[in-house]
Amino acid sequence: MVLPLEMGWRHLLFENWRVEPSVMDAHLPDGLSPDTHDGSAWLSVVPFTNVAVRPKGLPASLGVRLPELNLRTYVTRDGVPSVYFFSLDAQGVTSVIAARLFQHLPYYYARISLSGTDGRVRFRSRRRHPGARPAAYEGTYWPTGDPFSAPDDPLAEFLVERYRFYTEAPDGSLRYTDVGHDPWTLYPADADVETNTLLSANGFARPDADPVYHYSPGLDVVASRSKRAE
Repeated sequence: MVLPLEMGWRHLLFENWRVEPSVMDAHLPDGLSPDTHDGSAWLSVVPFTNVAVRPKGLPASLGVRLPELNLRTYVTRDGVPSVYFFSLDAQGVTSVIAARLFQHLPYYYARISLSGTDGRVRFRSRRRHPGARPAAYEGTYWPTGDPFSAPDDPLAEFLVERYRFYTEAPDGSLRYTDVGHDPWTLYPADADVETNTLLSANGFARPDADPVYHYSPGLDVVASRSKRAE
């Protein structure tokens, strides 16, 4: 990343499955270990939209909107709980190219739409990246209960209160980015997911158990430059 970035993450669904740690370990690069909660690794699909994405210090009015869909898991390195991204699908061609070049993130161009009606979020994504495996996601999600602070719930804290993410660069090196934001406010949630081929596109079988859902209206984020892990 050439410069630190500021942005907002809005209208997020965290769709989370338990996975055997050995299964997850087989998909991770050297240097990262699966992080576990109650003996399980976790795999998450997260649809949302970025808003006001811009270099740190610029006014929000100069930022761009970037709907996004990512597949991620939870890892540790040197005792630091972190996120590892398997894929990130996003709407903007320029933003996808920049993220690949400067953040070393596995972004793919996709056609994405996100809309809200009666408290429900409708999200559709279809990957259009040349040469990439097809991946599609379509569903509606909504909060179902009262808001709570993620640090007050052990599983929610495990899944969302993470302030570093790792990626594997094209040259095979491991890189990380630190992120700063307030603690998450979450809601219990439900979803009607009609299509999800994101897991299979990344070599995962769909877990047998039903996913655990959380919703967040979002928060503002500052992301550091990408750095090589030593």
